[in-house]
Amino acid sequence: MSDGKKYFVLMENGKDTSQVFASKQPRGAALKAATRGHTTIRLRERGTKRVHVFTGSISMVPKPAGGPDWLPDMIKKANVKKQGIEHL
Repeated sequence: MSDGKKYFVLMENGKDTSQVFASKQPRGAALKAATRGHTTIRLRERGTKRVHVFTGSISMVPKPAGGPDWLPDMIKKANVKKQGIEHL
């Protein structure tokens, strides 16, 4: 694992789901989960006993000025706030 990627499993109701997000930092994985519409985000870091807890939201914003033509005029922008770490 030389690229530094970590894998975070999304948890719901204290159980793992089938959704896994790959990112170097837990925040990156939380942003991906928020983009998919999750608001209470609990990510279990694979290989450790840590669960990263975030709250997430999505806002619709205009696409950036240099955005490609295929990008819609309004895009989803994810926002997350870390609540803390729980240990299993």
